[in-house]
Amino acid sequence: MLGLTISHTLILIIITAIISFMAFQNQALMNRLIFWPPAMQRGQYDRFITHGFVHADGAHLLFNMITLFFFGSIIEAFYRQYFFDLGFVLFYLGGLIAAIVPSYLRHKNDARWASLGASGAVSAVLFAYILFEPWKLIFVFFIPVPAIIFAVLYVAYSIWSGKRGNSNINHSAHLWGAAYGVIMTIIIEPRLLPHFLNKLMQVPF
Repeated sequence: MLGLTISHTLILIIITAIISFMAFQNQALMNRLIFWPPAMQRGQYDRFITHGFVHADGAHLLFNMITLFFFGSIIEAFYRQYFFDLGFVLFYLGGLIAAIVPSYLRHKNDARWASLGASGAVSAVLFAYILFEPWKLIFVFFIPVPAIIFAVLYVAYSIWSGKRGNSNINHSAHLWGAAYGVIMTIIIEPRLLPHFLNKLMQVPF
């Protein structure tokens, strides 16, 4: 009998969509799951994970899940060979934690600050993908952009917007998630670094 391979990427998308839609309809649930520093002082450390399964609105959810759908399967194929087939799930959850820790350390005494969304983990997936295919075209608002060019623009924009500090988007989580995705993937497979540099030199145009 052939073994059935269940897509962990798809499972994460389904779970995130269900929980997010439930939270849209239930403010008490939303409040319990978002990342909120005072809750950490009460021992609710599960929020390091749960904040990544709720979103601000449908557009926020859709953007993250579409990105995860297109790039998750490729990174999943790489990571599933580790940790008894659970490598990708652990990588993704680790991305949620790694992305939010710097923000928590900065805002741990600020009861007015909160964060939510899978963007940190999704950034980890996207930037891990760039290590494999830096010149692959990805579509940003239907415009084809080489992955490495997008990465440079994404990092620059996140740093610039983070310094301005006039939006409700946690740009720090995007940056730290991206850094986690690159560093963790190279630690797992050091040969990816020369692979990436070699690919980078092969400009296709």
